[in-house]
Amino acid sequence: MIQNTKAKVLIIDDEPTNLQILNEILKNDYILFFAKDAEKGWELANRESPDLILLDVMMPEVTGYELIQRLKENQNTKYIPVIFVTALTDVGDEEKGFKLGAVDYITKPVSPSIVIARVKTHLSLVDSEEVKITRLQIIQRLGMASEYKDNETGMHVIRMSHYSKTLALAIGYSEEGAEEILNAAPMHDVGKIGIPDSIIQKPGKLTEEEWQIMKRHPQIGAEIIGDHHSSLLKLAKSIALTHHEKYDGTGYPYQLKGEKIPLEGRIIAIADVFDALTTVRPYKKAWEVEDALSYLQKESGTHFDPQLVKEFLKVLPKVLEIKAEWPEDMEKMNQS
Repeated sequence: MIQNTKAKVLIIDDEPTNLQILNEILKNDYILFFAKDAEKGWELANRESPDLILLDVMMPEVTGYELIQRLKENQNTKYIPVIFVTALTDVGDEEKGFKLGAVDYITKPVSPSIVIARVKTHLSLVDSEEVKITRLQIIQRLGMASEYKDNETGMHVIRMSHYSKTLALAIGYSEEGAEEILNAAPMHDVGKIGIPDSIIQKPGKLTEEEWQIMKRHPQIGAEIIGDHHSSLLKLAKSIALTHHEKYDGTGYPYQLKGEKIPLEGRIIAIADVFDALTTVRPYKKAWEVEDALSYLQKESGTHFDPQLVKEFLKVLPKVLEIKAEWPEDMEKMNQS
């Protein structure tokens, strides 16, 4: 059975003539839904999950401004882009619409070519955002595979990724650069896939021979990720390879020291260790946050970049928000 892949567009306008005009313009390219008032529009938005909403402003009882506020406050509809289609042309009206979350304005009487172009543009942006989200989910799942092998939950890679992004922003990364850190961080321990279960899952202390095998996982991770032109995968490879290096040069695999360790490796080292300390592992109980912070400060200048430790402490409120948002028991909830 062939599924319909056309995008869904919801059109909300109290004037039947306007609905008819927009229907004629868009009916060949999209699946259309129509509502003559805000309440019906609200119902369709929740039931049909449209990819885009075309919304009139001046409607009786509930205006377009009031409806978009309601849409943006609802978890099911908050991410649906809304284009106002209105006869209001005052700059103040447009500003109000944009502040409420509209992505664009089309003025009445509408031009078919403008309607087609605007709808196509904003649906392509939706597609681009979905690809981005899907890519992150795939990367997180790859990271989770290595964590499950290590008897850890998949929540670890999500939390430490967000900790890493928060720290990156704090030290001056652009939003785009910090987002790339977020996307690359889940692959930090992917090399554990190549370590024997007898070593990864051993409850007691590793022998010297076993420890030497375990220390190969950064290089294995780098080999799994490979060499690519993609800046994201280049970053992921660097993180996999260097997140166990220590600031004083006693880490592995290359005993890099100080700023010879790539900045991304120094960022992930703090985020990874903080999360490992503050969560339950097969070999230990979860540390209190205060104890974990004391450890970071104690190891500042030896294990960790001292400046990054200071910055991490400054963004602790945000870190704790992330920790609360992605608790360990969420994994169980997702599986139930």
